[in-house]
Amino acid sequence: MNHKMPILASKYKSVRSTTRSLAAGLSAEDQMVQSCPEASPVKWHQAHTTWFFETFVLRPFLANYKPFRAEFHRLFNSYYLSLGDQIPEKKSRMIFSRPSLDEVLDFRAYVDREMERLFAHAIDREASQLIILGLHHEQQHQELALTDIKHAFFSNPMRPLYKAVALPVEPVHPLPNVHWLSFEGGLTEIGYSSNAEDLLDFCFDNETPLHRVYLDPFQIANREVTCREYLEFMLDDGYIRSGLWLSDGWEKVKEEDWEAPLYWERDSSDEMGWRIFTLRGRFGLSTLLDTPVCHVSFFEADAFARWRGCRLPTEEEWESVSRRVPPRGNLLDSGRLHPASANGEVVDQLFGDCWEWTASAYTGYPGYKPLPGALGEYNGKFMSGQMILRGGSCVTPSDHVRATYRNFFSPTTRWQFTGIRLATY
Repeated sequence: MNHKMPILASKYKSVRSTTRSLAAGLSAEDQMVQSCPEASPVKWHQAHTTWFFETFVLRPFLANYKPFRAEFHRLFNSYYLSLGDQIPEKKSRMIFSRPSLDEVLDFRAYVDREMERLFAHAIDREASQLIILGLHHEQQHQELALTDIKHAFFSNPMRPLYKAVALPVEPVHPLPNVHWLSFEGGLTEIGYSSNAEDLLDFCFDNETPLHRVYLDPFQIANREVTCREYLEFMLDDGYIRSGLWLSDGWEKVKEEDWEAPLYWERDSSDEMGWRIFTLRGRFGLSTLLDTPVCHVSFFEADAFARWRGCRLPTEEEWESVSRRVPPRGNLLDSGRLHPASANGEVVDQLFGDCWEWTASAYTGYPGYKPLPGALGEYNGKFMSGQMILRGGSCVTPSDHVRATYRNFFSPTTRWQFTGIRLATY
């Protein structure tokens, strides 16, 4: 093992261990549930992330590697069409009673042992980069597993808990008022600049290349929009005033009968008339009023911004601000598993709490080139019909976020921890 491999091997063990710990309290039945088309069963997440290492690392780089089971190459492929046949319907993942959870865990253990064998040998730069990509891919699926199991438990009439511990008490300091931070704009650099000296240095291909953009002067809110502020929008007939909504958003409101964010339920026992389902149980809205509103679609975020006479920031504006602050906040490592109220920093909640919708459609940067081969399907082919989100959420691993990270979802997405930050000119 060369002198850098212990660092990579240690990172590998840490990420894989986190996945195990996140799934440890879930039964085999829990891990089979797929409650909406966007989600996947936790068992599938565990298998697919392992499939990634077997497919892209062990098969090409470990001599005499024997796949765990030949059928898994097709069964746990997600969308890599260039790798051959795959299960055609994502929604069909919920019917995989076999392989069993025990066999999936055996698959993970087998691949982990084979990765140890690989780490015992010299690994070239290409293999190292694929391993690091695989680790960030697994961290993405750690976050997805938590968002997916939250939706699964909410869809269950018993409303089971993921973590049966009360939410931490909100801090006693007063919520900072919304105020506007002014930025002069001008030419600024956007995108990732790599550090070749850092073995663990990483970005996804859609964060490149580094390039310049011109920004007009703008203002951005010091914190995210709260549940209290969003309730005011609801009470002012926000969901029945068509003039606030983009056309597709208004159609979705009518089609789905939206009247509140996802996971809000009417409850006459709470003084605010609502309760909110979280990974740690159901809480009256009155106890969470000053926490960021989350699980809102882009259309809801945009309608709220219009109602306030504001707009959503562009991703370039967001990144230009976030580069000025360290990437820390209420992330997965805090253990809270729900957005927390702002703490009064000059600019707060840029990282963690909620993924923040931007006004930017997901497209490639000037000069963007996807990765070669099958991995070129990772990001580039989704650059249509998606909107950019920035900043991570309360279930994003802390070493997985950075100012340049570009998340993307359909504008109707609500099952993710998605929230709102306002901007204006």
